[in-house]
Amino acid sequence: MDDIAARELVGQVEGLLERLEELPDRVAREQADDAIAAVLELYGAALERIVAEVAVVDPEGRVAAALAADELVSHVLLLHDLHPQPLELRVQEALDGVRPYLASHGGNVDLVGVEEGVVRLALQGSCSGCPSSTVTLKLAIEDAIHKAAPDVVEIVAEGAAAEAAGPGGSGNGQLIQLEPPGGAPAAGPEWAMAGAMPELRGERPLLKDIAGEDVLFLRLAGTVYAYRPTCPGCGDSLQRGRLEATALVCGECGNRYDVLRAGRCLDEPQLHLEPLPLLVDESGLVKVALGAVA
Repeated sequence: MDDIAARELVGQVEGLLERLEELPDRVAREQADDAIAAVLELYGAALERIVAEVAVVDPEGRVAAALAADELVSHVLLLHDLHPQPLELRVQEALDGVRPYLASHGGNVDLVGVEEGVVRLALQGSCSGCPSSTVTLKLAIEDAIHKAAPDVVEIVAEGAAAEAAGPGGSGNGQLIQLEPPGGAPAAGPEWAMAGAMPELRGERPLLKDIAGEDVLFLRLAGTVYAYRPTCPGCGDSLQRGRLEATALVCGECGNRYDVLRAGRCLDEPQLHLEPLPLLVDESGLVKVALGAVA
C-alpha cells in the first residue's frame, strides 16, 4: 500500500468513526466505542513492546528514524503516543520542509519553542503587495505542522505579514492564532486535492472542478498558481484566456492580470482576480484551500 492509498484508507476510517457517532441507538453506539477502544488498546500494547525491542537492538536509532519517516507508520505510532522523535524535532523538520514554499511567497518562519504541546512561531515577511500572502503562509504552516505533529495542541504565531494587522495596524509583534488540529471552523478554508495536473502546460490556463468549485490553474516557470476563474472586468470565464509573459489576458475584454502579484489588473488597477492558496506536496500533487479569504 503506497502513501496515497494509505491516506485514502485513513480518511475512510475517520468517516466510518464519524458515522458511528451518529448512530441513533445509544447502546449500540457505546458498544461500538468500547470495541474500538479495546482494539486500539490491544494494538497499542503490542506496538509498545515492538518499539521497546527496537530501542534495545538499535541503540543508534536508525530503525526508529526509518519508522518515523514512514507516513503511515508514523501516523499509527502517534495515535498510540509512541513516536520515537520528540515533538519539537518533528515541528522543526516540518518547518524546514515548508520553508522553500514560504520563501517563494517572500516569507519565513522560526520556531520560538514548544511547551506542553503549544508551538510558538515567529513569522517573517510576506510577498510584497500580495493580499493572499498571509492566509497562504498561515495555511502552509498549519498543514505542515499538523501533518508531522498531529499531537500539537495549539499553534501561536508572532509577527506576521502586514496584511494580518488589519486597518491601521503594522503587523509587527501581532499574535496570530493558528487553528489546532481539528479545530478549524466548519465555514473556514478547507484543503482540497487537485492532483498532479500533467495537462497544465504551455500558455493556456486549466479550468478544473475541485470539490464542486471551478478553479483556474496556471503554471509559470514550474510554479503553479490558482485563481477564481471569473474576469472582474467583463464577467467572462478566463478559461479562454492566454498567458503573455507573467500576465493572464482575458479572451473577451483583453484585460491583463499579473499572475505573480495576486492577479492585479495591469489595465484597470481597481480590478483584481481572487487568488486561492495552494500547496504542492513531495509527490507533486497540488491541493488548494477552498473558501480561503484573500
